[in-house]
Amino acid sequence: MLIWINGAFGVGKTQTAHELHRRLPAAHVADPELLGFAMHKMLPPARRDDFQDLPQWRTGVTHTLLDAERSSGSPVIVPMTLVVGDYFDEIVGGLVESGVDVRHYTLSAPVEVIHRRLRARLAHRLGPILGADETWAMQQTERCVAALREDRFATHVPAGGRSVDQVVEHIADDAGLVLTRPRLTPVRHQLRRASVAVRHVRL
Repeated sequence: MLIWINGAFGVGKTQTAHELHRRLPAAHVADPELLGFAMHKMLPPARRDDFQDLPQWRTGVTHTLLDAERSSGSPVIVPMTLVVGDYFDEIVGGLVESGVDVRHYTLSAPVEVIHRRLRARLAHRLGPILGADETWAMQQTERCVAALREDRFATHVPAGGRSVDQVVEHIADDAGLVLTRPRLTPVRHQLRRASVAVRHVRL
């Protein structure tokens, strides 16, 4: 099984994916962004636009996730914003056509909630120091929210007024997964959120 967690930048995909993984430790998190960043490093600056526009990224993601799902024996969790319909059909549709049991979930929240979360992110707070910048993500919010309303991006999971625990439990219940670890205490939960955020600051 492959669990694709979609949604606008800042809606909570990464935190949801890693908390689902913590509570389902046999699972595996596969982040397609890593392949995109690697391709950017191999290309000259003039070619470093949105890596999702690179045919080789889409092909590479499809084949790599297919390999991961077939070799894992456990659920593969994929946190990745994917809003272009043709790209979605190419990657997710390609996985389904190859026999992968894809469970796709789009986390949804109002634009103002997503913007508030982006402003609260570590990359936004430390941007001047680290060279990280959430401006691009902020600019994409309305486009992503509008595009992801399409039926092709179901199942839609409201995340604006829910905790990460509630979203994780919703997804696990819908996918028929039995979580093997309990919720963290509030203090430990905040520490883990901070740890995940630090590991995923994009410079």
